[in-house]
Amino acid sequence: MSEAAGLDPHLDRDTSNCSIARTLEIVGEKWTILILREVWYGSSRFSEFERVLGCPRNLLAERLRMLVKEGILAAETYQEPGSRSRPKYVITPKGMDLVPAVMGLMQWGDKYRADPAGPAVEARHRDCGGQVHAEIHCDRNHDVELDAIESLPGPAFRLRPNR
Repeated sequence: MSEAAGLDPHLDRDTSNCSIARTLEIVGEKWTILILREVWYGSSRFSEFERVLGCPRNLLAERLRMLVKEGILAAETYQEPGSRSRPKYVITPKGMDLVPAVMGLMQWGDKYRADPAGPAVEARHRDCGGQVHAEIHCDRNHDVELDAIESLPGPAFRLRPNR
């Protein structure tokens, strides 16, 4: 259907199959993103997450279970001498694919919400020391400016049903 027929595909599209909304169902809650941040910073144990985040234990356990269920983290068993075995959480390849999104949030926060003294943490390239940035590239490896991005109907695009 076209705009000429009275429908605007940007306004009349069915958003029930939106991949952004589906992603936010998994990672769109504050504690979930902060757990991913801590995994990226090197935390792997429940007690470490609890200590750093101050998240209620039941909520932390629920979020970790969900991240494991979704395949973003994996639970591996470890045991310290004289203690019972416990899980530690490691990031999976699926979880690593979220790093650019978390980096993008950090980059935006560093620009608009950082402490007056500057960011609390800097992401640096271990090999050269350069600052790491989240950027947008096309699949032909061109840097893409935001005003050069167009949103077109994809394979799962559909219009809302008539009301």
